Amino acid sequence: MDELRSKEQKEEELSPEDYIQLIEKYQCSLKDISEGKIIQGKVIKIGQTDVLVDIGYKTEGIVPIADFTDWEGKIFVNEGDVINVMVINTNYKDGYILLSKKKAQEIIAWNELEKAYSHNGWVKGKIIQKVKNGYTIDVGIKAFLPKSHIDLRKIKNSNNIIGQEFKFKILKLERKTKTVILSYNLYLQDEKEKAKRRVFSNLEIGKLVKGKITTITNFGAFVDLGGIEGLLHINDMSWGRISHPSEIFKEGQEVEVIVLNFNEEEERISLGYKQKMPDPWESVEGKYRIGQRIKGKVVSLADFGAFVELEEGVEGLIHISDLTWSRKQIHPKKILSTGDIVEVVILDINVKNRRISLGLKQARPHPWKIFAERYKEGSIIRGKITKITDFGAFLQVQDEIEGLIHISDICWEKIKHPSEVLQVGQETEALILKLDPKNQKLSLGIKQLEGDKWEEVFKKYKIGDIIDVKITRIVNFGVFAEILTGIEGLVHLSELSDERIDNPFQYFSEGEIKPAMIIKMNQRDKKIALSFKKAQEELLKKEYQKYLQPSRKTVTLGDILRTKLKNLPLNEKTGKK
Repeated sequence: MDELRSKEQKEEELSPEDYIQLIEKYQCSLKDISEGKIIQGKVIKIGQTDVLVDIGYKTEGIVPIADFTDWEGKIFVNEGDVINVMVINTNYKDGYILLSKKKAQEIIAWNELEKAYSHNGWVKGKIIQKVKNGYTIDVGIKAFLPKSHIDLRKIKNSNNIIGQEFKFKILKLERKTKTVILSYNLYLQDEKEKAKRRVFSNLEIGKLVKGKITTITNFGAFVDLGGIEGLLHINDMSWGRISHPSEIFKEGQEVEVIVLNFNEEEERISLGYKQKMPDPWESVEGKYRIGQRIKGKVVSLADFGAFVELEEGVEGLIHISDLTWSRKQIHPKKILSTGDIVEVVILDINVKNRRISLGLKQARPHPWKIFAERYKEGSIIRGKITKITDFGAFLQVQDEIEGLIHISDICWEKIKHPSEVLQVGQETEALILKLDPKNQKLSLGIKQLEGDKWEEVFKKYKIGDIIDVKITRIVNFGVFAEILTGIEGLVHLSELSDERIDNPFQYFSEGEIKPAMIIKMNQRDKKIALSFKKAQEELLKKEYQKYLQPSRKTVTLGDILRTKLKNLPLNEKTGKK
C-alpha cells in the first residue's frame, strides 16, 4: 500500500519544464478566438485539401487549400508563412478550429481601401485579367480598372501587362455593393505633380543636377531628374560636332548636367552638358592668327565648301573658291572626304560671329607660278584632252592647269569642228603659244609642232609673185584662197575682176583653182592679200611680150584678146563677159 501511495505521489510531481508547458496551455485557453475575429497564425503543414495553421491555441486551425489559390490556379503558400486568418468555427471536426484566409483578406483589404480613399492615397494591385472595357485588378479583393484610365504608352513592356503590379488611385468605392473602381493615370498624374513641385523647387539656372537618360532621339536626350524630365538638346551636348546623341550618351546612363532654363507652368527644363566645360571660342583669339598654317579634320561637306574642325568646338570653313587654284568650280566632294586631315591657312577670324575662314589652296604653292618657272612660250608639253567645244579643245597639262587649243591651231587643214581630229581622253603633245600665269591663261597649238608654214610662205614667195590658189571660202567682201596647206590669202572684192563684182557667190565656187598675184604680205600679223585682177593683167602683159618676140608661129593681137576674154568671169545678169 505504501509502495502504491509512493508511486502515485511520484506521478503527481512535475518537472519545471512540464510546469511551464502547463501554464502555456492554460494561457492559450484564455486567448480570445471568438468566431469572426481576425488573428495571425503560422503555417505548419500543407495538405491536399487543407492547410494546418498554428494560431497559438491549444489546438491548431485549418484553412481550406482553396484560400491559397491565385487567379491562375497556383498554390502560393509555404510552410513557415505567417498569415492573417478569420475564425469561422471554434468547434470544427476532429477538434480543429476552422479558419478563412480569404475572409480575413477581404476585411483587411476593405479597411485599407477605405483608408486610402479617405486620405486620397494609393493602393497596390496586380492586373489579373482583361475584361470588356478594362481590366480586373487584385487589391485583396477584385477591383475594376477602366481602359481609359491606363495609358499603355506610358508603360514599358505593355504588350503583356497581365500579372504586373502597379499603384492605383481609387475613383469609386462602395462597400455595400462591393464596387471598387481604380485609375492608373490619376496615380501617375498625382506622382508627377508631387515630383514637379519637388524638382522645380530645387532648380536654379546654372545649377548642376544629376539625372538618368530615359530616351534618346535625333534632336537630343530626355533626362529624368526625379519624376520630371528635362531636354538635353543635341546642340548642348558637345562643343564639337556630333551627328547623333547616341555618339555620346546611351539610355539608362547617369549624367550630371547643368540647368540652362526652366518654366514650371509649361513643365519645360532645358539642360546642358557642354556648358560644364569652357567655351573654346573664348580662347580662339589667343590661339589662332591670320596667315597661320594649321591642320584640321574635315567634318562636313556642302555645296559651297568644307567645314574643318581645328579643335573640339572650333570649326572653320573652306569656301569652294579656296579649295583649289583652278578657276573652275569643283565640288568639295571631288577633292575632300569626311574624316580627312588637311593642312589649311587661316584667312580670316571673326570671334563675334564664331567664324573662321580657311584656305586649302593657300597652303600649297600656286601651280601657275611653278608651271611658269618650268615652261616657257615655245615649250612642248604633253597632256590629256578634257573637253571639246565648237571653238577648240582643252588640254590638261597638270593638276589644276588646262590650256586651250583653238580650232585654228589644231591642224593646218581647215576643219569644221575639233572633234574631227581630237577626242576627250586622248593624250597629245602641244606647243605653248602664249603663257599668262597672272590671268591663268595658256594658249596651245598642235599644228605648230609641224613647223610654222607661214615662215615657209614668207621665205618662198614675195609681192608680185603669181601663184595658183584654191578657193576655200566665199564671203561677202571677197574670197579666201589657199596658198599652201593651212595658209590662206584674201582676194578682196576690188581685186576679183576688172569689172565690178558685188556678189562673189555668183561668179566663184569653192575648190576652184585660179591664178592670183600676191599684192601685200604682213609677216607680223600673218596676212597675205591676193588679186585675181592683177594676175590676169600680168599674164596678159606677158602674153603680149611673147607676141612681140620672133616666133615660128605667128600670134596675132586678136588671138591674145580672145584668150583674155575667155578667162574673164561671166556676168549672169547680162550673160556677157
